[in-house]
Parts: sequence; structure tokens; C-alpha cells
Amino acid sequence: MEISIHSKTFLLSFLFILSQPLSFLVSQACHSVDRQALLHFKRNIISDPSKLLHSWSPSSDCCSAWEGVVCDSSSGRVVKLSRPGLSGDNDFILDTYMSGSLSPFLGNLSSLQLLDLSNLKNLKGPIPPEFGKLSNLTHLFLDTNKLTGSIPWTFQYVFRLEKLYLGNNDMSGSVPNSVFEAVSSLLELGLSGNRFSGPIPNSIGNLVLLTKLELQGNKFSGTIPTSIGKLKSLTYLDLSQNRIGGRLPQSIGGLSELVLLYLNHNKITGAIPSSISGLASLRFCQLSENKLTGTLPASLGQLPKIERLIFENNRLSGKLPATIGHLTTLTDIFFANNHFSGMIPSSFGNLHILQTLDLSKNRLSGQIPPQLAKLQMLQTLDLSSNPLRLLGIPSWFSKFKLFRLLLAKTGVKGQLPMWLSSSSISILDLSGNALAGKLPHWIGNMTNLSFLNLSNNAFHSSIPAEFKNLSLLMDLDLHSNKFSGPLDSILSKQSQDPLGQFNSIDLSNNMFTGPIDEHIGEEPAMASIKSIILSSNKLTGTIPKQLLDLKDLQELNLSKNQLHGVIPPHKASFPTSAFMDNPGLCGAPLPPCNHS
Repeated sequence: MEISIHSKTFLLSFLFILSQPLSFLVSQACHSVDRQALLHFKRNIISDPSKLLHSWSPSSDCCSAWEGVVCDSSSGRVVKLSRPGLSGDNDFILDTYMSGSLSPFLGNLSSLQLLDLSNLKNLKGPIPPEFGKLSNLTHLFLDTNKLTGSIPWTFQYVFRLEKLYLGNNDMSGSVPNSVFEAVSSLLELGLSGNRFSGPIPNSIGNLVLLTKLELQGNKFSGTIPTSIGKLKSLTYLDLSQNRIGGRLPQSIGGLSELVLLYLNHNKITGAIPSSISGLASLRFCQLSENKLTGTLPASLGQLPKIERLIFENNRLSGKLPATIGHLTTLTDIFFANNHFSGMIPSSFGNLHILQTLDLSKNRLSGQIPPQLAKLQMLQTLDLSSNPLRLLGIPSWFSKFKLFRLLLAKTGVKGQLPMWLSSSSISILDLSGNALAGKLPHWIGNMTNLSFLNLSNNAFHSSIPAEFKNLSLLMDLDLHSNKFSGPLDSILSKQSQDPLGQFNSIDLSNNMFTGPIDEHIGEEPAMASIKSIILSSNKLTGTIPKQLLDLKDLQELNLSKNQLHGVIPPHKASFPTSAFMDNPGLCGAPLPPCNHS
């Protein structure tokens, strides 16, 4: 029988396939060098509670049977090793740890491209210098462990590295200059939360592809290198919580792609450079807790995308530039605790999506511009500790929809304005002013209040019964006024369990009278209170045992009243000073009572 041409072709092809090595049909088995390297790493692990390495059996193929290991199908060499302590998807998240150390034999994985041993929490010891042999490595994640030692100088040979994360360990020493000179392929570098010290190498300017630089929470010193301006692709820069000093380099204005800039908690001096206007993509700028001086540059008003400016706790001075009013994308301004002076610019009224305006603890004066009434998104207004010399709280404040209003130590006089009764304010601080009169009955309408501070004013008379309606109030400070009458309206106020239970009460230096309710411990609002200050009043009667038995009470002061009798036995440890200057009071911690 004659065989057709097609059949002959098929038969020859089949015979050819059979004559080839088995590798033509299946992936190569795990390379012996890589197998030994991985088994050596496993031997260095002394605890693996979630059995991340359980499948790593010497009797099985590391390419096909070992979890977390991926091999190249043609060579059988390991290209990915991923055993992080935190992994999962939307349905299940694994959060575990491994204890042990990094094996130097991992340096023999010559084809390795990705190594992820992050979030294992308990890997200890140094990074072996043999890791410098991983010349094909592009991704190295060893963050959130307990690694020590310094960055090996051999990392300069890992020249293909694109992402390097060593954050949240206990590493130290300086960053080798040679590493930054050689590894120009880096896209992301994370060294945060260690003890690295010394200057940031000037060679960082060689990392021209870098998009993310996280160095926060270390001990870096010196100045920010001018070469940082060469990192034109940088979008995220965090150098916060270090010991960096010197001035901000003008070159920082060249980072046109930068979105987040965090330089807070350092020792940076001098003025903010006018080149800051070059940060055309900047959305978040945090320069707080430094030693910055000088005036804010007018060019600050040229940041087209800025959302948050956080400059608090510096030594900045001069007038606030009106150009800030051009920043219509701003949601938050934190300029507290500086030396700013002059008036608040009326142009701030143009910041139509502003949510927070904190100008507290400065030297601002003059009229608050009524143009601010246009800030209908404003939730927090803090002008405290400025010599504004307000005759009263401006009536146009009623147009705000504030959550927090803080005008402490601003010279406010007169009485509380009635528009407060229809406001939704939760946090109200008017302390240290010259407010006077009675606490109005409509205070009971301010049912959103959670924090109220009217201390150091000249209020008088008793607390109105409507005060009981403040069912969300948790912190109350009325000290140093001339309030009088009983405490009942305060201590027996309503609460919305667990909201509205008192955290702290300070009624000291007033003229409150009468006894403390013996059933105080049964009042829902008192169930979790931590601090009660009632000193320097005219309280009489005995100390209720329920008061001293309040389970969370940590601070108590009943001194300088007219209390008498035996101090009830109590488990809490209150100092003698908490009970002093009550002529009829006796018993521990005061001297024992005289029963003769």
C-alpha cells in the first residue's frame, strides 16, 4: 500500500521529535546550584509558623513544586523568589513572619530578577555582600524586618536594579557613594525607618530615572545636595525626620514632576527659595518642624496644583503674600507657630475649596477680611494666639459651615454671639479672651459640641439646665471664670453611648457651690472619664465614694474647696495635693482623722 506524501512528512516529524532531548517538550528542571542556594536559605530559617517554605522539599523540583519560586522555562534558573510576610487579595490577607537570617548562598542565584522577603518582621543580621553577585536583579524588597549592618558596597555591581526597598529595619552606617554612582537604573529607592547616617551622597544626582525617594526616619545629616535637581522624573521625595540642615537648594525648583515633598522634622535653615515656583506638579508640601526663616516668596502663588501647604513650627516671618490667593486648588493651609505679621490677605477669600486654615500662634493683627466668608468648604479655622484685638466674633462667621473654630487668645470681647446656637461646630475654643456675661440658655442647642473651652474669660452665674442637652460633649474646660451654682447640669448631662461620655472636665478657679452628687458614678456621662479638676471652688459636703471609684479616672484635683469628712478608701493612686486645703477633710492620703 502506497504511503501519501503528507503521511511521510508526519512520520518523519514524529521520529524527529522522539530523537530530541526531553527538554524540547517540558521545562528544564531546577538548576542544582539554585536548588542548593534555596535549601541553604531554608536551613537559616529557624521559625516559619505559616509554613511559607513547607513545599521546599529536597525530593521535589524547585521550579515546579516550590511555592514562591519561579524559573526560566528554558534554562531552569530561578528568576523570582517571593515569600513576603504580607500578601493576599481582597478576600484573604496573610500576615505572618519568619525568623532567621539571609543566606549568602542566595548570591548564587545568578539569574534572579526579583527577590521579595519583605514584611517577614524577624529576619535578622546583615545583608550578605554576596548579594552583589546578583547582576540580573531588578527588584529587591527586604523592608520591614530586623536587618542590621550597612548597605554592602558590592551593591554597586547590581547595576540593573530598578526598585530597592530596605525600609523599616535596623540598618545603619552611611550610604556608599559608589552605589549611587553605579546603579543609575534605579526607579524607586526606599531606605526609611532605619538608622542610616552621614550626608546624602551628592552622587544621588546620577539616579536620573528615579521617581520615588524615601529616606525618612533616619539620622541623615549634612545638607540636601544640589544635584537633587537633576532628578527630573522624581514624583515622591520624603526626607522627613532626619537631621538634615543647611538651606534648601535653588535646584529643588527643577523637580517639575514632583507631587509630594516631605522635608518636615529636620534642621533646615534659611528662606524658602523663590525657585519653588518650578514645582509645577506639586500637590503636597510639608516643611514643618524646621528652622526656616525669612518671608514666604511671592512665587509660592505659582504652584498650579498645590493642595496642602504645611509650614508650621518654623521661624518664618513677614507678611503673608497675597499671591497665595491664586492657589485655587488649595485644601489645607497650616502656618501655625511662626512669626508672620500684618493682616490676613483678603485674597485668601479666593481659595474656594479650602478646608483648613490654621494661622495660630503668629503675630497677625488687624481686621479679619470679610472676604473669607466666601470659603464655604472651610471646616477648620484656627486663628488662636494672634493679637487680632477682636471686638467680638464677626457676625459674618455665621456664613461658615465650620467643624472647628478656635479663637483662643485673640482679644475677643463681649458675649457669645447667638448665631453659634444654630451652628454645627464640634470643637470650639474661645479661651483666654475677655468674654463676659452668663452662659446663654441656647448653649443647649449646640448639640454637635464634642470639645468646649471657655476658660480664662469673665463668664459668671450658674450653668443653665439646657447644658444637659450637649449629648456629644466629651471635653469641657471652664476654668478661671466666675461661674457659680451647682455642678448638676454638667455632671448629669445626656450622652449617646459611647459618644458623649466625658473624657475630661476642668472647672477649677470658679465659684461653684454645693455638694458633689453621691451617685456621680451612675451618671452615663461619667462612665469613662479620665480627668476631673474641681480645685479652687466653694464645694461643700463629703467626697462621694463613687467619685473615687470611677474606673478610668487618672487625674483628680479637689483641692482648695470646703469639703469635709473622711476621704473614702480607694484603689486609685491620687497625690496628697489633690485633696489639700479642704479644712475638714482627713484620711489617706491626708493625715488620719482625729476621732477623740
